[in-house]
Amino acid sequence: MTPSPDQQPDPGRRAECPHCLRAQSACICHWIVPVQSRTEVLILQHPMETRHAKGSARLLHLSLPGSQLVVGESFSEEQLHALLYAPFPDARTDVASCHPCRRQTLLLYPDTAGQASGSSHRKEVVSDNAARLRLVVLDGTWRKSRKMLYLNPMLQELPRLALQAAAPSQYRIRKAHLPDQLSTLEATCHALAQLEQDSARYAPVLQAFDGFVAEQLRYRD
Repeated sequence: MTPSPDQQPDPGRRAECPHCLRAQSACICHWIVPVQSRTEVLILQHPMETRHAKGSARLLHLSLPGSQLVVGESFSEEQLHALLYAPFPDARTDVASCHPCRRQTLLLYPDTAGQASGSSHRKEVVSDNAARLRLVVLDGTWRKSRKMLYLNPMLQELPRLALQAAAPSQYRIRKAHLPDQLSTLEATCHALAQLEQDSARYAPVLQAFDGFVAEQLRYRD
């Protein structure tokens, strides 16, 4: 049977890797170093970042088995509530109760000016067990992430985690507005190491990311 015109392959479309969703010629799968985090990670990615060749969120997601990556700028209250609090599909089970572990959700985001001093975003993380935490990461430029925060009040109510003495960024392929700004992958790895008190655990992911950055620089040159 001859395929219909809309079934014919597009000769102008580049072959795409089904895993990392990049062109085969720019596949990043060889930089994936799987590390099982104790803390759950939810990545909310701004739509404009999905096809950004220099973005790090997809590599982060593929390097953290069990993490969730969801694309969107504004979410319904019902959808966001499920993303923040419902068990992940492969959530760990509490052996004693035979139910998925309940987790405290927190947002990886610095304190911002203009917030009321008593607002809920200043609540401290009450759990000392990283395996009972869910870390929410906003993937986008500083301006895009602020807009996501503004459009989703439920995110504003989350307790926040700010990085402490993170190493300087190696993300030389995208311009940072401030010297201490990190890529999504770097910030998340440092946050996980901070929560789990285990910096060595995520060192292989950061080393692979350095290789990814160097490769992108070679493409640019």
